[in-house]
Amino acid sequence: MQVAVIKETKARENRVALTPQGAAALVARKHQVLVERGAGLGSGFSDQDYRQAGGLIVSTTAAWASDLIVKVKEPQASEYRYLNKQIVFTYFHLAGVAPALTQTLLASSTTAIAYETVEDASGGLPLLAPMSAVAGSMAVTIGNYYLARFNGGKGVLLSKLFDERFGKVVVVGDGVVGLHAARVADSLGAQVFLCGLHPKREAELAAFVSKDLNFVVSTSDNIAAELEDADLLIGAVLQRGARAPRLVSEAMVKQMQPGSVIVDVSIDQGGCIETMHPTTHDDPVYVKHGVIHYGVTNMPGAYPRLSTLALTQATLPYVLKLADSGLAALDDDSGFALGLNTHEGKITCEAVAQALGLSGADVS
Repeated sequence: MQVAVIKETKARENRVALTPQGAAALVARKHQVLVERGAGLGSGFSDQDYRQAGGLIVSTTAAWASDLIVKVKEPQASEYRYLNKQIVFTYFHLAGVAPALTQTLLASSTTAIAYETVEDASGGLPLLAPMSAVAGSMAVTIGNYYLARFNGGKGVLLSKLFDERFGKVVVVGDGVVGLHAARVADSLGAQVFLCGLHPKREAELAAFVSKDLNFVVSTSDNIAAELEDADLLIGAVLQRGARAPRLVSEAMVKQMQPGSVIVDVSIDQGGCIETMHPTTHDDPVYVKHGVIHYGVTNMPGAYPRLSTLALTQATLPYVLKLADSGLAALDDDSGFALGLNTHEGKITCEAVAQALGLSGADVS
């Protein structure tokens, strides 16, 4: 099969979907690997690295004409014209992005396989987890930076000085994002309050984070109470394939102290905070009700080398399956099949269909 690696065009997105090592693995299995010129530079991989791995360096148009396209982020508006019945394997987040992308995928009969809805044998999300871990970890450092007074923040440093903890961090959501955010915040020395749905998990969560973790049952009243004196709020809610639920209302944000910071990692799926809208690495924050809002939709793109290595370690086995067997690879792996979001002009993921108010269709 002809497999193409696309150079990302989303603002400040420097990750790449296949390393030279991954390209070599495909070539060893007799597949042709086309790499768009400069695709790996942001992650530290030169065109020559891909050539030495057996890849061919090609133009944008030539790359998109391949059978299987591997990317990191969803196709941007400038790339819609290249969509034409290929298999595209990437993060799509169709429930959280503009409906125009979904309509284009349907009109072009593109087969969209989304990293974020692929499941493993235990029901986990193996292709979402690495980037969730990166985003959760960096959410705290981002929040700490914007809490600085020179950024308009409260002037609170999330830290532990001698034996005293400073700063209060509220994390809404106890999945991979939430756990990594809580662990980093705790390690800095902040007081950490993790809002989750299942009190029975408290011991498990504390074992991952620390014995000092404060578990809060995630109800509107409880979240509102914790936000009144919070310095940093991190949105970390996920509903698989669907739009993130709005768990933090505008009224709750208004109650937060001026100069507090919100980092909504759920923004890829529409965000879990009512006052949040997507931002970019070029223009990452805005202020509403005196609170600094950060809603960058490709947070791990800020650390592309680490993110690329972590992501491609997870995705490569699936890329190899697709290259070897085409869509028949989905027949042999029910968890992989859950990654199928659009096919032959139809939405094949019910959560996406519901989020967009469109009709879904099962694929046999």
